[in-house]
Amino acid sequence: MKNLPLLFCGILIALASSFTGLVLSSYIQLGSLTQTTETLDESGNSVEGDPLFPAKVSGLAQQGKQVYVELGCAYCHTQQVRRAGYGSDVEREWGKRATVSRDYITQERVLIGTQRIGPDLTTTGERLADKAWHHQHLYNPKSTSEGKSTMPQYAFLYETREIEGAPSTKALQFDSGSEYAPEAGYEVVPTLRAEALVEYLLSLKLNYSLPEAPISE
Repeated sequence: MKNLPLLFCGILIALASSFTGLVLSSYIQLGSLTQTTETLDESGNSVEGDPLFPAKVSGLAQQGKQVYVELGCAYCHTQQVRRAGYGSDVEREWGKRATVSRDYITQERVLIGTQRIGPDLTTTGERLADKAWHHQHLYNPKSTSEGKSTMPQYAFLYETREIEGAPSTKALQFDSGSEYAPEAGYEVVPTLRAEALVEYLLSLKLNYSLPEAPISE
């Protein structure tokens, strides 16, 4: 019993040290990161007038990020390009460089993901810039992957409706005789949630260098 206060103090010091080392130090390190230019001046500061990276996602793409979260896309897709020696992400052309901590500082919610059932999406806006392709893929992934995709359909993000007058300019286009096409006289049109999600996917790019992570020529 005489050593109880000493034991209590030891436990308290151990917990405080762990908190400081694992949590507080990481917060201080990451919290000091800011947007920067692709190169630095002679003093090590951002070059005045140059664009700052990473850029913030706004507008419809930001709404699409919420749809991405609601659908649980992060359970099957990552947004983290691994560095050489820790995977073949660069060789697969999922990114021209590895992602670093600074790439995520403008994001209120970072969607690194949990596992890769599907490909990494960090640069999907660069690799697949075709908006129509993304809509086709979301409506029925098998229509764009020769029937081999294991991704679930998100047809509920689209409205199948009877064509009245001229077809909608937003209607999905299907090949003649496609088994995924609607009945004659009907069209498939994306809802606002579908349009927002596609805008978010198209915004995912890693086409800029950072001082600590330059893109190799």
